[in-house]
Amino acid sequence: MKIGLFFGSFNPVHIGHMIIANHMVEYTEIDKIWMVVSPQSPFKKKQSLASNYDRYHLVSLAVGDNDRIRPSKIEFDLPTPSYTIDTLTYLKEKHEKQEFALIMGGDNLKSFHKWKNYEQILENHDIYVYKRSGSEEHQFEGHPRIKIVEAPLLNISATFIRKAIKEDKSIQYLVPEEVYQYLHTSHLYK
Repeated sequence: MKIGLFFGSFNPVHIGHMIIANHMVEYTEIDKIWMVVSPQSPFKKKQSLASNYDRYHLVSLAVGDNDRIRPSKIEFDLPTPSYTIDTLTYLKEKHEKQEFALIMGGDNLKSFHKWKNYEQILENHDIYVYKRSGSEEHQFEGHPRIKIVEAPLLNISATFIRKAIKEDKSIQYLVPEEVYQYLHTSHLYK
């Protein structure tokens, strides 16, 4: 079974994330998607991250009862900062029979050569890349492990959603309904 790992802060998860996850599981060779809630990226400055468990809860609400997409908190118990190669090594030890692939945006592929042990990742894992505007050029053109996927994209960001919440604007339709209901009645991001 091929499991696609879709890493993100999901701060909060929104419909753009869910569209990509669904597209990957429906239109590629990936059998299941694990939406890996990341504690803190080594490439991102400390930001106003909601707690790990709040973000995991929101992803759980977004996924609902879909048996092909699931939330994952695998990185919560791993040393920080979280490096993808370490997570992949840990997962391979725990799930020997599974094949793990990465899902990333084209903007991440442009800086992929800066990732810890990126050569080892490329050697052992497929990488499914959804295009983002301005991210067409990369040094991995034609690499057999890089799979470019024409996924439908929405120009929505978690930053925009957090700002809207702080300004008391509606985020209905920008996030899955269950996430909207939860955020509407909680003080998260306010």
